Amino acid sequence: MTTVDVPHSSRSAVLRVSAVINETADSCSLVFDVPEDLRERFTYQPGQFLTLRIPSELTGSVARCYSLASSPYTDDKPKVTVKRTVDGYGSNWLCDNLKAGDSVEVLPPSGVFTPKNLDADMLLFAAGSGITPVMSILKSALSRGNGKIVVVYANRDHDSVIFAGELRELADKHPQRLVVVHWLEHLQGLPTADSLASLVAPYTEHEAFMCGPKPFMDCVHDALAQLGVPRNRTHAEVFNSLSGDPFADVAPAEISDEEAADAASVEVELDGETHELTWPRSQTLVDIMLSKGIDVPYSCLEGECGSCACTVLEGTVEMENAEILDPEDIANGYILGCQARPVTDHLKIQF
Repeated sequence: MTTVDVPHSSRSAVLRVSAVINETADSCSLVFDVPEDLRERFTYQPGQFLTLRIPSELTGSVARCYSLASSPYTDDKPKVTVKRTVDGYGSNWLCDNLKAGDSVEVLPPSGVFTPKNLDADMLLFAAGSGITPVMSILKSALSRGNGKIVVVYANRDHDSVIFAGELRELADKHPQRLVVVHWLEHLQGLPTADSLASLVAPYTEHEAFMCGPKPFMDCVHDALAQLGVPRNRTHAEVFNSLSGDPFADVAPAEISDEEAADAASVEVELDGETHELTWPRSQTLVDIMLSKGIDVPYSCLEGECGSCACTVLEGTVEMENAEILDPEDIANGYILGCQARPVTDHLKIQF
């Protein structure tokens, strides 16, 4: 029995595992009970993820992000799906150790891989465990939207297809709206940009979402570029292992008089509210917002998860680590709040 009694930070919570579902030979889903007093904090959008704190004898703990495969509109409880990776400590520990009744420390839902309009026609690409957030978006759109949806799902073989039965049931239930295309490497080889472009050429007006290993994502990006799909209609989810501890509370940094005198000013729009803040050059945007008690979205603080992505409307920032953002994203004004420091004196930013 794995039990956690007290959360390690003011942001995290301890959730009980309601069920563990074996999806394939190397993947499982974890279903969580959310107490009534935590319901609001754990309300989520389709395509978001949870960050789990996993015990480690070497480091005390490691943090890993896992996408929600459940839909807030069709499922009573949140569910994340974990696929074992070779030498992956977190995924193997979760699949080997967790049982129903155990408890896990979890950060509230986060992430920006969410559709703005569930009525839109959608083209959903997934490979391997990348189906997890795609399934959340798919079920939500079928439940609350009215658009047509095409799912292209790549796997090694039949046995590695996660949610095979559920996808079949959804396709049978929504024959006029949903097409599911399975790409199996042992039959078709690895997908190429040309082959994917030919496959999805009739759907270039759809909103595209993709999640999977980097080579697959690169392939999808190239295919959509060949077809002339605008960059603002393509959305990618990227996960990297976190090396820091997002479960530790962040202490507000002390600002010297000299830094305060040279600080920039920023107008930040978040959840319909506008905040006027002083922004010292040595501080990140997330740093200053947390110091003012603003509930800014963030998870890893390392520029690896994209939770704090926002848009610069006016001004310029510099970022230490922005590899998770494509050059097109940066050109369109996207930044990571946990990495951004001000260059210009006045800025305007929108979450």
